Amino acid sequence: MRLPTEVRPLLKRPLGKLFSNMAAAVEHIQRLRPVRLIAVGDVVAAELLAAGLKPDLMIVDFKVMRAPVDDKTRRAIDAHRIHTVRVRNPAGTVTPELCNAFESIQLPAKIIVEGEEDLATLPAVLTAPIGSVVAYGQPKEGMVLVEVTERKKREFQELFELFEKGHVLGKTSRSKLDATQA
Repeated sequence: MRLPTEVRPLLKRPLGKLFSNMAAAVEHIQRLRPVRLIAVGDVVAAELLAAGLKPDLMIVDFKVMRAPVDDKTRRAIDAHRIHTVRVRNPAGTVTPELCNAFESIQLPAKIIVEGEEDLATLPAVLTAPIGSVVAYGQPKEGMVLVEVTERKKREFQELFELFEKGHVLGKTSRSKLDATQA
């Protein structure tokens, strides 16, 4: 599914609680004691590992702002030896391959994306159990923590339905945009 241009501004804002201080984000995660910790993005994954937290699931593409990650970040991610799945996911999309990985992966695990993982937060929240935390990077601002609740899942499903026609976590759907244009 492709992210329509008119929906992009909705995803530029933090979709959870923004932390500009990494120590405060780690402390918040520790206080929450999530049933599952999911890290979307290379810097977020490496920072959580450096803080002693071991995400149950990491989604990385070995890029930051479309440039290769630094060696330290790459080494931190590579050193965390867990089950690894590789998927293709071009920029501005959420592919069936990525969605299927979320639905079928054995945890703990790492999903390495060939392409871009920026939109992986959407299926991460939608497939995570209630009580999980999904952490992702907000460019040039910090780390966003999404506490997964029924309400948050509904909010993310509504965002996901704004994407163009295609695969929606195991089913085909017609987006709200298509419905309004029909």
